[in-house]
Amino acid sequence: MKPGNGSNVAEFILLGLTGDPHLQIFLFPVFLSVYAFTVLGNLSILAVVWCSSRLHTPMYFFLAQLSFVDISLTTVISPKMLVGFITGEKRISFNECIAQTYLFCAFGSSEFFLLGVMAYDRYVAICNPLLYTINMSTHLCIRLIVGSYIASFLHSLIHAVCLFRLSFCGPDVMNHFTCDYPVLIPLSCTDFFLNDLVLILFGGMMVGGSLLVIIVSYIHIVKAIFRIRTSAGRHRAASTCISHFTCVFLFYGSCLIMELMPHSKDSEDKIKVAAVIHAVLVPALNPVIYSLRNNEVKEAVRKILIKPCQSQ
Repeated sequence: MKPGNGSNVAEFILLGLTGDPHLQIFLFPVFLSVYAFTVLGNLSILAVVWCSSRLHTPMYFFLAQLSFVDISLTTVISPKMLVGFITGEKRISFNECIAQTYLFCAFGSSEFFLLGVMAYDRYVAICNPLLYTINMSTHLCIRLIVGSYIASFLHSLIHAVCLFRLSFCGPDVMNHFTCDYPVLIPLSCTDFFLNDLVLILFGGMMVGGSLLVIIVSYIHIVKAIFRIRTSAGRHRAASTCISHFTCVFLFYGSCLIMELMPHSKDSEDKIKVAAVIHAVLVPALNPVIYSLRNNEVKEAVRKILIKPCQSQ
């Protein structure tokens, strides 16, 4: 596929996190360690959920999906960035840039939807515990996950199709470490009003819709927790939500910083830092948050280390 009519830009230049070669050498082992930790940590969550029959519940089914999305999201970004640190290669072809943009948006959207689904799961578990297994049936869980993935990839596809209507005549330099819609669109030499409109409309519907589900769910959850008479019961109910709420805070917080921060020359470095937190650090922190705060996960890990996985 080629850019829109009149385009003569076949590739772009990603300036990356820094232009200092000495700092790049220092950043390579740091980001390589973070990437390896992200992949291994999330693969561990997937393995624990798969091997432990005690974790074959909707909550951990959704957690496993979140781990898969985290691995995918950071893999779209990190390998290209790591290669750039070592080789100094900053060029990325037009088609590769569009593919990276599409996948980054698709998996990022999936995480928004999954966090919303997980909030709804916690709402049902705390507000209607006696009907939890009935309301959160296997069939419904699968439909929620499949629906989230379909909506996410269709959402990203709409933006990708809109990108191909644009012409890119130069400049071809992006002061960023990855291709992303807000960075790529301003490089177009044609009117991108429609792209901005689609980005705001569909992006707002996706983020706003999932955030609304989370807010409404937690309003009901807080009310239900305060109705619990014993402090132990309140603590037990709240502890099942702390990990999820922490992930929501980190993911939405870093996203809002990127979107609300004014896009000027002075704020470009701050935006890149927020993007690193959003796309690199948060996927690494999610398995830590869930494993440290969740006794069931720690107990499942302990049993797997003692007995073979086949005996679970």
